Amino acid sequence: MTLPPTPKAPAWMQKAHWVANPVGYMESAKRQCGDIFTAKVGPQGTPLIYIDNPQGIQQILTKDTKELTAPGSVNGLLQPLIGDYSVILLDGASHKRQRQLLMPSFHGERLRSYGDLICNLAQQVMGRFSVDASFFARPAMQEISLLVILQAVFGVTQGERYERLKDLTSQLMDFFSSTAKSSFLFFPILQQNLGPWSPWGRFLHVREEIDKLIYAEISDRRQQDNSQRTDILSLMMSATDESGEGMSDRELRDELLTLLFAGHETTATSLSWALYWTHRYPSVLAQLQEEIASLGDHPDPMQIIRLPYLSAVCNETLRLYPVAILTFPRVVPENTSFHLMGYDIPAGTLLMGCIYLAHQREDIYPQPKQFQPERFLERQFSAYEFLPFGGGVRRCIGAALAQMELKLVLATVLSNYQLVLAEKKPVRPQRRGVTLAPETGIRMKLAGLRKQPSSTLAATRV
Repeated sequence: MTLPPTPKAPAWMQKAHWVANPVGYMESAKRQCGDIFTAKVGPQGTPLIYIDNPQGIQQILTKDTKELTAPGSVNGLLQPLIGDYSVILLDGASHKRQRQLLMPSFHGERLRSYGDLICNLAQQVMGRFSVDASFFARPAMQEISLLVILQAVFGVTQGERYERLKDLTSQLMDFFSSTAKSSFLFFPILQQNLGPWSPWGRFLHVREEIDKLIYAEISDRRQQDNSQRTDILSLMMSATDESGEGMSDRELRDELLTLLFAGHETTATSLSWALYWTHRYPSVLAQLQEEIASLGDHPDPMQIIRLPYLSAVCNETLRLYPVAILTFPRVVPENTSFHLMGYDIPAGTLLMGCIYLAHQREDIYPQPKQFQPERFLERQFSAYEFLPFGGGVRRCIGAALAQMELKLVLATVLSNYQLVLAEKKPVRPQRRGVTLAPETGIRMKLAGLRKQPSSTLAATRV
């Protein structure tokens, strides 16, 4: 069997290029090889096939499990962050059970209760900046996203445990905040605990301290009546499977860290890009602010998330530099082969939809490097042309919450604050862990208030 073409560089050079500059690697491979190529960047020489063709992506995301599997074990590099019992790392029946236990927590009606909280937290963070002050957008958006995770997901709103979790989780995420730091995930040989002052030793210490706080919260919650609470931890604790069993403490811990990793970092990055693009293009900003203002002074959050131009702006932000650049891997089972785009793919091969390259296809998105929200008003894209949250049975379980938070925070900031982009040069994407993020923090300036923010910032027990 013949694998699809591969870039000309040797395997070690491909992996180094992939880790250091994933966008550069993918675009170079696309130019050399076309819609499908063999990427020599996997663990222990495992062949990885990247596809950006929508028909090919549909084929790998919708095939029966007898033809392709989606084992969680291939995401093993995330284990230090999210543990062994995360839905991302589980397989088969265990994955199906865990997903069924989690899904009710992210139902649309459940999310409705978080709308005012998200808007208030955005105002709380932005309200700390004085007029004419300069600030970096990404740390500000990261703080908003972290507060949403702690209050809406963890259900912790105040007190010493809340403050400690806020501090420690920020430290944990910063361990992989650059290309160099991300190498610890891709090269396990670097994961050496040489004491509390070594990078990996410090990471393990911070993770252990977070674990103590999470397990203490779970223990306290098990002794309380949580029937009136709407935070996601309480909902997960009340969920049971077909046999009446709920999640163990370890499962709850791993899912909380998964939601922290997958929801906190990614949403902060998307919000940073959204602020960058809207302030780089004044006509986009003006149209968006006019649409938001049309709802009046105190719009219902559910009205905000239905605004068409706001939705288009957020979708174009997710298209241009998607935070997740690949779909969850599919694997050809043993003793079989899989026919894909003219190739018979051998057993053991990993297949991945390349989200970034799919979003850059000129035949689907003319002038793909340009920020053009209108394209999402003029055309409905298929789930295999626009897939910022992946697809199939492994699609991001928190997609609805992420989209809601992106829209509400962006609308809150733009309707209340007059910001100016202070970056002089175009901002490029760079690796941050396994995601793409702006290479700078995106420097901005608070030029003034559009209106006096009205907020109900009293701690809300969700």
